Amino acid sequence: MTDTHEVYTLHRGTQPLLVSVPHVGRELPADQRQRYVERAFAFEDADWHLDQLYGFVQSLGASFIVPRYSRYLIDLNRPQEDAPMYPGVNNTELCPTHFFTGDALYRAGMAPDAHEVRRRVQAYWQPYHDALRGELERIRVAHGHAVLFDGHSIKSELPWLFEGRLPDLNLGTAAGESCAPGLRDALGRVLGAQAQFTHVVDGRFKGGHITRHYGQPGHGVHAVQLEMCWSCYMAEQPPFELDAARVARLAPVLQALVLTMLRWSPHG
Repeated sequence: MTDTHEVYTLHRGTQPLLVSVPHVGRELPADQRQRYVERAFAFEDADWHLDQLYGFVQSLGASFIVPRYSRYLIDLNRPQEDAPMYPGVNNTELCPTHFFTGDALYRAGMAPDAHEVRRRVQAYWQPYHDALRGELERIRVAHGHAVLFDGHSIKSELPWLFEGRLPDLNLGTAAGESCAPGLRDALGRVLGAQAQFTHVVDGRFKGGHITRHYGQPGHGVHAVQLEMCWSCYMAEQPPFELDAARVARLAPVLQALVLTMLRWSPHG
């Protein structure tokens, strides 16, 4: 069953897994486009192609939620009170005002004020989170537990946001708080069993708002985030095209992670 909304598309599955890709959107509402610098319309900071890379999850019975609009409108992986995810370093806001390079995203004087931010929360952020919450509860009731997998990707080097080069695959569980230890360990073993990509568990990217907020293992909901470098599957420069050879190397790892989440049970 598919729920098509102005803000998202939710494909409801039959298994205890929901996959979310909150930063794949590459649209801006017509009434907001005049605010942005021309560069914004290339959507260079999108989590490119993840709706395609994770499209296979539907055939396995997982639920899959895909947003329509760009993170430049509002970041679905930030709390609505806009607390920084990683204190002490550069962060992008709930309604970002900078590209990942640190350059201004909006034309002079056109950044959203507090009223506009609140409007965007109600119009775009809240519906996505209502759908996430509702689907997780449906899954939990049907299966006794739910797993939320939050998929992300990013350029491997972005000096304004972090030092050096990221590991290829960054698994985040809010330092072990967003899921049961057994699930964290099982996913870590999948990453450890492959030699194609460097990896880390709960390193620089421990999980954003979605992982931290919805991951409540004591209440039967287990959340994990995977932040992976674009270089694993695509060109890191415009036009940001998929690389078939890289995708072929990555796909078995993603499939193994998803199958592990599908097969895992908090009851052993």
